[in-house]
Amino acid sequence: MSPWNPRFEEMPAAELDRLQYRLAKTLAYRLYAFSPLYHARMREANVHPDDIRSLEDVRKLPFMYKRDLRDTYPTGLFTVPREELVRYHVSSGTTGKPTVVGYTEKDIELWTESLARAFTSIGLGRGDVIQVSYGYGLFTGGLGAHYGAERIGATVLPTSVGNTERQVELMQDLGATAIACTPSYLLHIGEVAEKMGINLGRDTALRTGILGAEPWSEQMRRHIQERLGIKAYDIYGTSELSGPMFTECAEQRGIHVWRDLAYIEVIDPESGEPLGPGERGELVITMLQKEALPMCRYRIGDITSIIDEDCPCGRAHPRIERITGRVDDMLIIRGINVFPSQIEHALLEIPEVGEHFQIVVDRKGALDEMLVRVEVRKEAFSDKIADLMQIQRGVAHKLRNSLNVAVDVELVEPGSLPRFEGKAKRVIDRRVL
Repeated sequence: MSPWNPRFEEMPAAELDRLQYRLAKTLAYRLYAFSPLYHARMREANVHPDDIRSLEDVRKLPFMYKRDLRDTYPTGLFTVPREELVRYHVSSGTTGKPTVVGYTEKDIELWTESLARAFTSIGLGRGDVIQVSYGYGLFTGGLGAHYGAERIGATVLPTSVGNTERQVELMQDLGATAIACTPSYLLHIGEVAEKMGINLGRDTALRTGILGAEPWSEQMRRHIQERLGIKAYDIYGTSELSGPMFTECAEQRGIHVWRDLAYIEVIDPESGEPLGPGERGELVITMLQKEALPMCRYRIGDITSIIDEDCPCGRAHPRIERITGRVDDMLIIRGINVFPSQIEHALLEIPEVGEHFQIVVDRKGALDEMLVRVEVRKEAFSDKIADLMQIQRGVAHKLRNSLNVAVDVELVEPGSLPRFEGKAKRVIDRRVL
């Protein structure tokens, strides 16, 4: 596929090395000057921006963590004045506090540029109708895909999530050629379409899926492609990086990460030591040009490996394997990040239930479902079904508001859930990806 931006996508590796080094050194100076947290962390590590004399020296810089955004909530990591911000996005946090991400005009431009390159690399462009079925609003997925699609000259159909029958009708009536959504939701759309007597592969113009926001396997890719008659491409990003930013190219051999925008490492999650190409570990990303919320050596927690081989597409940018899991215990339910600690945090605010709970995640058809089993406190336990149903509804409502995803709730008797002497095993994940 012809590149969207030949200057950077076709830049030789040696020139990309030099560019990355200049950008990384500039970033180190910016953080040292404008980020109190990172300035202190650099002093603790006895490192100064002057010590970055080569690209490899980036490893001298200290890590950043998800908890840094929580500890400095809401905007303590921002390095520009509020007057320069053009947008906020907000995503789930680990203890009830959300993650707030800010953007300058340049940040939005680079985010859009990244996705324009990505979408072009999988063959999309002017003449395509791209249905965006990620959530819009505080979630970054919908608007990110929307901006990238418009930039390449495609027509955008901003359906967001839900109202699936209407989505199928619009896909058919308006000739959608591509869809951006979670893989599980695309399978659900396919099932709904079948019930409506519509075969997506035969009765629509759909030929491309841009799928992400939850783990999915190569087996699921094959299932989607065979069942729906489309090409399914992996997309990757997190709100802290800007949002969805990087995709596979048409070769479907790993996710390209643009070296003028990001510097990637894979480390041993226990020791923090770097791992070589092909070795699976924790992904670390340095965003080289972000203004509002610079992220330097950010430990995302996703498990992957770096592919250090030339891609047949000709782009001299590294690729990462699809994400296979998380270092921490985060769950992704229908594209929403859910932490057991969030559930615990919410339950502890409900006086009728105890601190013992269990999470069961399953896949019913194409969609993820989560069941939370929680013990009722002895003083609140009742043999009246109406009383228990009222508590159950209250717990479900509280969790829905805290997690931004619907949860089934099962109340159980006090003392009936397993106890553990060591770390509690609260999650039973029955999904087969």
